[in-house]
Amino acid sequence: MIVVALGANLPSSAGPPRATLKAALTRLRHFGIQPKRVSRLYASRALGAHAGPDFVNAVALVETALKPQALLHILHLIEAQFGRRRIYSRRFGPRTLDLDLIAYDDIIENGRAPKGGGGFKPFHLPHAEMALRAFVLKPLAEIAPAWRHPENGLSAYALWGALSPKHRRDVWLKKTVKAGDRGLKRGKARKRF
Repeated sequence: MIVVALGANLPSSAGPPRATLKAALTRLRHFGIQPKRVSRLYASRALGAHAGPDFVNAVALVETALKPQALLHILHLIEAQFGRRRIYSRRFGPRTLDLDLIAYDDIIENGRAPKGGGGFKPFHLPHAEMALRAFVLKPLAEIAPAWRHPENGLSAYALWGALSPKHRRDVWLKKTVKAGDRGLKRGKARKRF
């Protein structure tokens, strides 16, 4: 099972974040990446001092013949097509589109991958921080609760449950928020998992 996380908190050429995620899923198909299951949209608080408005997030289970590093390269290419500029000195920040390769079957890899502009960056499968990211675990647990982390053997549902209540509250179902809303309204849009 190949897991890709999608997120955005700035408008792109496709429109507001919700429209961007939908357009990105369509664009994946142009590169031979077939989304098989896609979670509902979730909202999450942006991290870091320069992160901007709340994010719209989803997770997709995809199929492709591409190898992991080639898939990562295509994900970065699609991000750039939607206006993403990677600033490697800044870990958190606003994004028109963020596509993360979370897991690729049962592959465990800790290496390096080429980065735009030359040089290399760390490359980890499964994603090095996935078990800490509520905005990945909640949608993943929705569409593949029995998926197991290749290193620790925990299911997506168990990983979600292991997060602190504070981290679980930072992600809510994006139901009542319209595409293009700047600050996501909370309250009715929140739904406990």
